Amino acid sequence: MTAPGAAGASGIELRHLRAFTAVARCRSFTRAAEELLITQPALSRTVAQLEAGLGVRLLERSSRGVALTAAGAEFLVHAERTLAAFDAALAAARQESTLRLGFSWLLPDPWAQRAIARFERETGAQVELARCDDPLDDLDRQGIDVALVRGDRPVGAAVRTVHLYDERRVAVHARERATGEGRDDSPDSPPEAVDAVRWQDAREWTLVVNTASGTTGPWCWPDGDGPRRYVQTANFDEWLESVAAGRGLGVVPDVAERRIHHPALRFLPLTGAPPSPVRLAYRPEATTGSTLLRRFLDAALEAAATCAHAHEA
Repeated sequence: MTAPGAAGASGIELRHLRAFTAVARCRSFTRAAEELLITQPALSRTVAQLEAGLGVRLLERSSRGVALTAAGAEFLVHAERTLAAFDAALAAARQESTLRLGFSWLLPDPWAQRAIARFERETGAQVELARCDDPLDDLDRQGIDVALVRGDRPVGAAVRTVHLYDERRVAVHARERATGEGRDDSPDSPPEAVDAVRWQDAREWTLVVNTASGTTGPWCWPDGDGPRRYVQTANFDEWLESVAAGRGLGVVPDVAERRIHHPALRFLPLTGAPPSPVRLAYRPEATTGSTLLRRFLDAALEAAATCAHAHEA
């Protein structure tokens, strides 16, 4: 006697398992479809094919959302083990033992140390750090697996982001600038007597902007209320030296104040400024084929929760 669904079960493929586990994890066909970069009707058809092949209902659909049936909950355990084993086999065949993390300047602390240590301890793999002027460009070219990005600039429709936590913005300017008759305070920088800079005074600034990976630029003032003058730079090193040369004011997350020791720079509190988000960017299709990437995202979020509490304190 043939068991119910046995004939159809031979046609079940890994794409069916990935579709089902995505819906089970997201508890939503809409969110799962976005994650897998397919349409919701296509996802629904794939899950329906799986249920037809097995001869059982795995998911209960209702106006309140999606829930696992008893059979679905049991099948999910085996499906995840199957996918994990398949991904591990691929990783072994490809000798996949590293994850490439791209960043443009100063990995946030202590998040980076905690996330990397947790990931390497739990997986036995290593994180390969890649300093690049534009991490999103390297991600697009598949030079890295995941990118650390700061600020809230758009990343493109083909990329997804995970928010880790927010950093506080500070202002930075040159202590003084060389002139033909000696050294003088820069007219584009606050005088030494000033002990803070106000975000609402932005129209008075000449703002030095890192156009590739900076956190603060014209995009922060969509209504045109931002600085009237900008000095554009192409990477963090150019930005740093342009500010030090007195070409304008810089705005940067407070990690720079703790980590950069430049004799020509002075950091000041920046009142009224919105926080600067810290995010991880990745290509959605990569998470379906890389156990390492999914494990790193988990470790990153765990470390971020600790860092967020520390920042709030």
